[in-house]
Amino acid sequence: MPESASPTTSGNQAGQRILILFAHPSPDRSEVNIPLAQATGKLPGVTLVDLYAEYPNLDIDVDREQQRLLDHDIIVFMHPLYWYSTPAILKEWQDLVLEHGFAYGSEGTALHGKIFFNALTAGGAESAYCPQGYNHFSIRELLQPMEQMALLCGMTYLPPFALFGARTAVEENRLQDHIQDWQRLVQALHENRVDIDQARDLPKLNADLGRLLEETAS
Repeated sequence: MPESASPTTSGNQAGQRILILFAHPSPDRSEVNIPLAQATGKLPGVTLVDLYAEYPNLDIDVDREQQRLLDHDIIVFMHPLYWYSTPAILKEWQDLVLEHGFAYGSEGTALHGKIFFNALTAGGAESAYCPQGYNHFSIRELLQPMEQMALLCGMTYLPPFALFGARTAVEENRLQDHIQDWQRLVQALHENRVDIDQARDLPKLNADLGRLLEETAS
């Protein structure tokens, strides 16, 4: 990530505006999330915010964060999966920023119509996330609190863009393919080329990108 705590905005802002809230408390130990975030910050229409860099004491500027939400069409939490949820700062962000009267309630309509999803990495294999697996629940089931958060705020919830087996992704040469798929998805979201209705029902957004994205042949 950049040394500066300031958010990175890339490219012209025509098209869907995408806000990516990146959260990793130990970036020096990240082999996957940091390269993914760095690749993200170079994409058009993207504002990338490193929350731990911007708020090292968790002293979140609510007005600034609410304005960021107003200024964007798509909201993404980018993070490693920690204890079946997000790193702590994203929970603090939710608690403070998504206020009654702004994000929900009879007059809290600021986020209506926006898209929300998680871009996450999980250390375990995908087979571990099922009723018969080590973690007993699918990744979508584990993320249901965030799905309900999005629905309560009037947003369209999409399944996560997920990399499983993240601990071995580098040595197994899977990281670059994952980054390329992520860049394809973000660019297509920016250009409004994603079949949102089809995406809603997938177990993860990267389950079948070829069918999900409306791509033109080069």
